[in-house]
Amino acid sequence: MTEKPTLRNLTAPSYGKPQETQNKFLKSLGEPHVASFNYFLKEGLQQAINNLTPAQFKIGERHVKLSFKSAYLLPPAVPSGTPGIRSPLIYPTECRQRGSTYSGSLHVVIDWTIDNQPQPSQDYAIGHIPIMIKSKSCYLADMEPSQLINRKEHADEWGGYFVIKGHEKLIRMLLITRRNYPIAVKRSSWKGRGVLFSDLGIMMRCVREDHTSINNVLHFVTDGTARLMISHRRTLYYTPIMLILRCLTDASDEAVFKTIMAGYEDDLYFKGSVLSMLRSLHQQNIHTQEEAKQYLGKIFRIRFMELPTWSSDEEICDFILNNCVCIHVDDYTDKFHCLIVMLQKLFSVVQEKSSIEGADAVMMQELLLGGHLYLQVLKDRLQSWLFVVKAMIQKREQPGFVLTREELNLAVKKAGLVEQTMNNFLATGNVKTSSGLGLMQDKGLTIVAENINRMRYMSHFRAVHRGSFFQEMRTTEARQLLPDAWGFICPVHTPDGAPCGLLNHLTKHCQVTEPTEPEILHRLPEVLVSLGLQPLGSDSGVPAAACYITMLDGRLVGRVPHHSAIRFVHKLRTLKIQGEKVPNTLEIAFVKEGGNQFPGLFLFSGPARMVRPVYNLAARQIELVGTFEQVYLDICITQKEAHPDITTHQELSKDSFLSNLACLIPMPDCNQSPRNMYQCQMGKQTMGTPCHTWDIQSETKLYRLQTPATPLFRPLHYDKVALDDFAMGTNAIVAVISYTGYDMEDAMIINKASFERGFAHGSILKSEFVDLKSTSSYFGLDPARPDLVKHLGPDGLPAPGTVLGEKVPYYCFYNALEARYKVGIYSGQDPIIVDNVRLCGSLPGFSDVPARACITFRVPRNPSVGDKFASRAGQKGICSHKWPAEDLPFTESGLVPDIVFNPHGFPSRMTIAMMIECMAGKSAAIHGLVHDASPFQFTEDDTAIDYFGKLLQAGGYNYYGTERMYSGVDGREMTASIFFGVVHYQRLRHMVSDKWQVRSKGPMDVLTRQPIKGRRRGGGVRFGEMERDALISHGASFLLQDRLFNCSDKFTSLICRTCGLLLGPLVSSTPRAGHIVKLATCRICGKNGKIEEITIPYIFKFLVAQLASVNIKLQVNLSPS
Repeated sequence: MTEKPTLRNLTAPSYGKPQETQNKFLKSLGEPHVASFNYFLKEGLQQAINNLTPAQFKIGERHVKLSFKSAYLLPPAVPSGTPGIRSPLIYPTECRQRGSTYSGSLHVVIDWTIDNQPQPSQDYAIGHIPIMIKSKSCYLADMEPSQLINRKEHADEWGGYFVIKGHEKLIRMLLITRRNYPIAVKRSSWKGRGVLFSDLGIMMRCVREDHTSINNVLHFVTDGTARLMISHRRTLYYTPIMLILRCLTDASDEAVFKTIMAGYEDDLYFKGSVLSMLRSLHQQNIHTQEEAKQYLGKIFRIRFMELPTWSSDEEICDFILNNCVCIHVDDYTDKFHCLIVMLQKLFSVVQEKSSIEGADAVMMQELLLGGHLYLQVLKDRLQSWLFVVKAMIQKREQPGFVLTREELNLAVKKAGLVEQTMNNFLATGNVKTSSGLGLMQDKGLTIVAENINRMRYMSHFRAVHRGSFFQEMRTTEARQLLPDAWGFICPVHTPDGAPCGLLNHLTKHCQVTEPTEPEILHRLPEVLVSLGLQPLGSDSGVPAAACYITMLDGRLVGRVPHHSAIRFVHKLRTLKIQGEKVPNTLEIAFVKEGGNQFPGLFLFSGPARMVRPVYNLAARQIELVGTFEQVYLDICITQKEAHPDITTHQELSKDSFLSNLACLIPMPDCNQSPRNMYQCQMGKQTMGTPCHTWDIQSETKLYRLQTPATPLFRPLHYDKVALDDFAMGTNAIVAVISYTGYDMEDAMIINKASFERGFAHGSILKSEFVDLKSTSSYFGLDPARPDLVKHLGPDGLPAPGTVLGEKVPYYCFYNALEARYKVGIYSGQDPIIVDNVRLCGSLPGFSDVPARACITFRVPRNPSVGDKFASRAGQKGICSHKWPAEDLPFTESGLVPDIVFNPHGFPSRMTIAMMIECMAGKSAAIHGLVHDASPFQFTEDDTAIDYFGKLLQAGGYNYYGTERMYSGVDGREMTASIFFGVVHYQRLRHMVSDKWQVRSKGPMDVLTRQPIKGRRRGGGVRFGEMERDALISHGASFLLQDRLFNCSDKFTSLICRTCGLLLGPLVSSTPRAGHIVKLATCRICGKNGKIEEITIPYIFKFLVAQLASVNIKLQVNLSPS
């Protein structure tokens, strides 16, 4: 039987008690982030260390080499030996409350040799770097819910973020190009990369095991040749592909030619181009592999400054081949075959035998996870740090200088720490690197994990962004929702406006792959051979033209004959489902011959790919499929849609294409599409219950709904994510009636009696840190201010519960630097309440860190006219009036509505789900149960209206949900039947108290002398061109003059009537008869000038002065009067 939502939380004796294990779905929200950081801790950091370039240089005549041997990260802890502490362990809640960073000490072990003689390795601590919550270096990693609660965390804490200066920071998941797959791309900008360059190319994003990535592009040149783009330190170079191939192999030209032409022997154009490229190489006197390496190394020697000066040309060439060409494979033979596949695909696309593959399609994309990006930023910083150590040693070089351990220690000390780079990266989201990390952006990489409510917080961890680079592009290609995104990217959950289509969210069943076990991956080629794969170099008698190439993670492993390819894929898929010999996350993309795409069998086992579970009809088991392989599968929604011998898979549920938040919308299939998009956004702006640890919160701003309720009409997913624990809405009795005229244009009337009973009451919690200026400063009362005793305690801080009004002191401390007391005065106009006060001391032994206090205020925010509300169907509106209950209409049973909703809000918005909810909520209240609002459970034959209408009839109410109502003014029965029921309403965080702005006098801009903008600074409301046009059209010229002149920058200036210049008059002071007389004369006209006063906008005089600075004279013609 299908599970249904219930009201068990009201009666279950275990409600409110922590579960033995965490909620699996909530735990999965942070898993991709945590897993990527655990990879960084377990093996990624060491892999990155191994791939760093050593620093080699000379000290006198001796060769010195510095390199990293290993690195490790310690968990957050107080330094050993620190006196006066109970436990050395530091937990995240302490950092949140103190406004500090949750970080651990990073240590590196440096190997150094002098003239190839190894010296003792040295261990150095090079700074504290942030640690991800719930990762293996975090003490919360393996805790049970009850243990998490004891540590002041939530029972379902899923981690995946960093605590930076008290704020929760999350590294965005970015959608980037699929790794290690050659993609056919057409870009008009490529024509500008060189003479005869075309707009066609094969792009491959090559990614190493440690997630270092570079882009290689094989460009087609219109003379029939091809050039390979390689990059180093953000500089692009274009090299003939045949030169690179010659550097990779010492085989004869005939062997190279046959390898390239394998399977394409009948392609005369391709054959002629390859022969031409081979001939051009000999024309440059490059005949052997050694000559090609010397030629390439000689050209690039000046560009690779990190290599020692004594490196040979061949060594420089090897460095280029290892670090700039197909870096995802190490063996030169694998690089050779990989480039040949790219060359074959390029000429197939050029001759229109294969189609262009868009890099913006989800099938050609994967994710860049937080831990992987964190590793790349740290790797880049460690590389630069090593070269800074080298520079520090060279700076101390002088005659007779000998590099000793003490000198190395001094150089390391002067090289600085790496923590500032990592803290800035996470705090600002900006990264500055020499290599660019293979990204198209260096800003907006991190976000604050805002905890406005539970929906908002959950959505951050499933959000994927295309990149801020695409937000500035005028094309809409990157924003389009393509069919291949089905089941991976939610079509509903994306914001409207600038980030529309760029900021998306993963579906609720979408998973992110983790690294495959090395043993399984190492044996995978053997398994493929056992299934019928023909490895490279084997002679099976089947020509290459009758085979599909097979690539495993960008490495050509062999070929599969056409006649056995389908059987091969079926066997491989069966082993994949079993998950023993083949990883269950293996992506099997089988592109058949005769289609538009370049044919072949492409296997992917790497991490950070999007996969989702579907039901394999043949194996009758659940299988994980990827974005690329899904395109070539036939997946049905229900069993009725399955076609024999065609359909291969079936969806697990009808709503598997929706995101976590979209599944919380009641019956989204009965709404107009934009309304579902609006609800996804408004659900994240709702006041609710963002946390349970109110007493220890130090967040800048938190919204709290005082009287939340559980909805009576909700999807099953609501209970799966345990949203009752963080309730965020109120059940309201709604009458759909046009009443009083205060409900026009989406406005709604609230029952004043309901408001007084606590309907949608809320509050805002704000925290403020008060930092002492030095360690000698302290909190205390000023002896010269006895009036402070009324408001502050002996410690100079207010007591919890204190009500602060305007100009009331709320803290006092002694500033030792200025040798005086400083008192903080509350400058707000609305009264607020001190919720709690915490004094955060520094760690013992850290005498250079001054103490700080955290004061949390509570601001009551009950609904007022102008506050925003919304139903869960995207029907947003503002409270226009609090109507007395005695004047509102009432039903026969005496029920008075909490909200009066205008019926004109339904026809154009087509939010049928809200009408269904009104009936369902009413029947649920009558029968004492909860109805399931999951989508796609009703059909046109079995409608929701009929189902809930019959339930209403069973309860003695009208089938259509209407009731006869009586006027609250005169008591007469209304002639129309009124739609009346229960709807779950959300109170949004947009309140008039936060947005009202009015000013008569206030601060002015120093330059223009006009009112400044900004509500916080006491600025004015902008009166722009449209407002000016409106007043002109009304003929309100005096009002226009008042707004733009009298209340703005009215200024009295002197003007010479003779020459008409504003800059001519000059005021001079002359002593006369014992007092000073000011006389105005014109510098141009002298005594002939006639000086008068004139009132003008000051900005006009400023313009005149600006024009004069560029030698333009502006004269004013005055009327004779």
